[in-house]
Amino acid sequence: MEIKSVELKNFRNYSQQKVNFSSGLNVLEGKNAQGKTNLVEAIFLCAIGKSPRVNRDKDLILWNENLSKVTINYEKNSGNKKIELYLFSNQNKAIKINGVPIKKMGELMGEFNAIYFSPDELKLVKESPDERRRFMDIDLSQFNKNYFYALNKYNKILMQRNKLLKSSNTSSIQETLSIWNEQLSEQGSYIICERLKLIEKLKVFAKDAHAYLTDDAENMEISYVGRVGENKEQIKQLLKADYENSFEKDLNLGYTTVGPHRDDIKIVVNGIDIRHFGSQGQQRSAALSLKLSELEVFKFNIGEYPILLLDDVLSELDESRRKKLLDKISNFQTILTCTEFNENISAKVFKVENGKVNL
Repeated sequence: MEIKSVELKNFRNYSQQKVNFSSGLNVLEGKNAQGKTNLVEAIFLCAIGKSPRVNRDKDLILWNENLSKVTINYEKNSGNKKIELYLFSNQNKAIKINGVPIKKMGELMGEFNAIYFSPDELKLVKESPDERRRFMDIDLSQFNKNYFYALNKYNKILMQRNKLLKSSNTSSIQETLSIWNEQLSEQGSYIICERLKLIEKLKVFAKDAHAYLTDDAENMEISYVGRVGENKEQIKQLLKADYENSFEKDLNLGYTTVGPHRDDIKIVVNGIDIRHFGSQGQQRSAALSLKLSELEVFKFNIGEYPILLLDDVLSELDESRRKKLLDKISNFQTILTCTEFNENISAKVFKVENGKVNL
């Protein structure tokens, strides 16, 4: 998969800009706050329909404008494609794929695949389980539309169950809770099965990537933390029992305390849980290893590498790991941002200044 061009109109600090990318490494070089991150943000927005930096679409629109547009022309194994994404200040976003408007966000999933990594992604390792669930959910949604839909269904059912738990109508709770438990178990068991498959692949690729980055000095192991079972039906029954057994606790707290929305990934390096006891260097290497392993998982699942977006990552790495990273990514298209690029490697370098991109 390769991006041919990106066009921005009224996006962040870009009024009008077109950038033609090449195969291999593309570097966006410039001082801070010039628009480098905004450009890679726009690219990732076209992959998952959501910014990795802000929750509100209107925050992405150039000041004093009401409409923003991002257009990506790209090539994948199935041919040339185009995504047009429109952002409005007073209504929901609109998306076209090859000129045809989509009706549901799930239709975007898997059309254009990208992996985004910035220094903020260190929270993937060191912060709450929310970040690691988000990591799994974004990956799985990009190469499995059914997962995206199941996750949406689960979250809607979960909201209904939590709303019921907060209500004061005891008879209504007792009458309808079993219905929500059944529906949560059905969707939740599918979610867990797909996450387990993902972790089985990631654990192999992450182990290899980490050994490569650390010259075999560190051994990295990852595992899924949550309800597991031999198959979907067994997980469904176990989840159903979990929901039923947690009823009193859930009722007292007013929310559902068990299920895949509470699960996690455990990351261990040389026998140490690095979320709690790892150094910042270990946490950074582990996060990068997970991102590199994502590339291989995408290649395994869709038959081609996604676009890799590296936002100000080189400054966080020592010379040895910078070289290893750049060697590793030479086989696929990468768009990298930095303040200054002095690496001895072939790359197309763009200068970014005040919302303008030039060679």
